[in-house]
Amino acid sequence: MRTNEKSRASATLVTPASAPVRRTPAPPAERMIDAPPFPENVKNYINNEQLRANMRHATHTIRAKRSAVAAELPNWEELRTAAEDIKNHTARHLDYYLEQLEANLIKNGAQVHWASDAAEANRIVIALVQAKGVDEVVKIKSMVTQEIELNEALEAAGIAAWETDLAELIVQLGHDRPSNILVPAIHRNRDEVREIFLREMKLYGKAAPEDLDNDPKNLAAAARLHLREKFLRAKVALSGSNFCVADNGTLVIVESEGNGRMCLTLPETLISVTGIEKLVPTIADLEVVLQLLPRSSTGERMNPYTSMWTGVTPGDGPQEVHVVLVDNGRSKVLADTTGREVLRCIRCAACMHACPIYERVGGHPYGSVYPGPIGSALTPQLRGFNSAIDKSLPFACSLCGACAEVCPVKIPLPDILVYLRHRVVEEKKRGHLGLEQTLIGFFGWVMSKGRRFGRFGTMAGLARRVLGKEYLRSLPSLGKRWTASRDLRMPPKSSYRKLWKKRARRKGGA
Repeated sequence: MRTNEKSRASATLVTPASAPVRRTPAPPAERMIDAPPFPENVKNYINNEQLRANMRHATHTIRAKRSAVAAELPNWEELRTAAEDIKNHTARHLDYYLEQLEANLIKNGAQVHWASDAAEANRIVIALVQAKGVDEVVKIKSMVTQEIELNEALEAAGIAAWETDLAELIVQLGHDRPSNILVPAIHRNRDEVREIFLREMKLYGKAAPEDLDNDPKNLAAAARLHLREKFLRAKVALSGSNFCVADNGTLVIVESEGNGRMCLTLPETLISVTGIEKLVPTIADLEVVLQLLPRSSTGERMNPYTSMWTGVTPGDGPQEVHVVLVDNGRSKVLADTTGREVLRCIRCAACMHACPIYERVGGHPYGSVYPGPIGSALTPQLRGFNSAIDKSLPFACSLCGACAEVCPVKIPLPDILVYLRHRVVEEKKRGHLGLEQTLIGFFGWVMSKGRRFGRFGTMAGLARRVLGKEYLRSLPSLGKRWTASRDLRMPPKSSYRKLWKKRARRKGGA
């Protein structure tokens, strides 16, 4: 991707030495990509009864609401097919629509910046903020800024990024990481939120009332008072976008609280960071996806707040608008004819709420800002299969298919995950021939000829008679890990081949 010269020139600016530094709550020190592989990491969460109760309640509630409002539309399946077609068409002609979007953004008074990766996107945003001489920004919930670790980059540059979405605020004040792309604090209950607000708010702004209880409306009121002073003093705001409309240069944010509207209208400067796959060609196409997104995500007929901004309007809203278009691996994904279907994702989280694995462990074991089925399919493709956690993600799935059933844009997630598993295995085979590959090769050789397979079955039957057991409760050496959570059923006393031969002899005798 290309970067305009204005972005490169502004990268040399620095924050004035006299500017005070406001420190935001730091997330856990360990970066998500450095987390252990999913099979190891999940052990830290699977036995957390409070987490499982929180997740079960939240996912079941959202699933029920989604099913009810989707059933209200007689053309629900036709809408899904239309959205699939729109996103496929846009991906096939992405270069054309990106250039059209850029031209219309510039025509409307916005400045466009192109970022090939996370580091370049962060440099652009930091330079733009430093150019305004401020040391803090207010921020709308944004998955792409989490993906590129923008908050951490801003913090390192002495710039505080205040999350204004209620759930993101809970996560930020809790020194935590999001567990869901829709409801980042889905793993927390109201008692935990109350404790976080009482303990942390006073350290970073207006304190929570001392008599704060766990009533949701009172928790929301405490957050409102805490954030209001930040909204009123902020000179710069950061946002992502749910959709970008190519033919008129409009960006779209949908939300439930109004914090996004505050960020989009009050500050003097707005910096919108968005992935290059977020495009739809026309307003008519936007109409289709805006019917699907709220129903699939929050179980609402429409979002309480749908904000659209088109460049700069003199005397109304931000007078300086920047749009940073981020690749960060998306072009690589687009080049893969099988894996590219994940780029249709509209970030509704329906696949997570339907997933039996995600429901039991939450989002943190995945080691990705995109957890659940979509994260298992998208993250390894964006980051590459270079880390142990990325290699493990395609296997963090039972392939039950529930995710594909609810996806509003019909992404065949189980098929993509099987494909990615194949890529992981092929990569492993190229590296070295380990025990797993040796055993698979042996069984492939055994089963490649019927007579050979029959002899192996006879030998296995003899083993059962010698051991005198129907199940093996524990295998020695490496097999011990496999039988630690399951029993190995021994082969039957008589093979299918022998039973078939007996049947044939009986019929012949008759």
